[in-house]
Amino acid sequence: VQLQASGGGLVQAGGSLRLACAISGLTRSSTTMAWFRQAPGKEREFVGGAMWNGGSRIVYADSVKGRFTVSRDNSKNTVYLQMNSLEPEDTAVYYCAATSRRKVGSAWYGPAGYDYWGQGTQVTVSS
Repeated sequence: VQLQASGGGLVQAGGSLRLACAISGLTRSSTTMAWFRQAPGKEREFVGGAMWNGGSRIVYADSVKGRFTVSRDNSKNTVYLQMNSLEPEDTAVYYCAATSRRKVGSAWYGPAGYDYWGQGTQVTVSS
């Protein structure tokens, strides 16, 4: 299984970026994936996730709800994180993660619940 994240960069506050995570080696219909981020000196935190095994469900952290959107392109086996209205507090290394396990409730939020990780991509938002 491989996850390849891309799309990070430097943007001014209020701007937008789209991250992409190309996934290979997992059955698309049984994949739960998520985006996490980690700022310097802080723990890795859940940003948003999507589950397509047994239905479709998308979940967001309160801090990004209404600004970030998770979506996917089945033809490319790629999942996206569209980030709008970016704030300096969004500055972090962003990681995509995946598992074949279903997620319910708080199980979404813990990094230990994901089996596969991408390499991370830096997002820097200037004020």
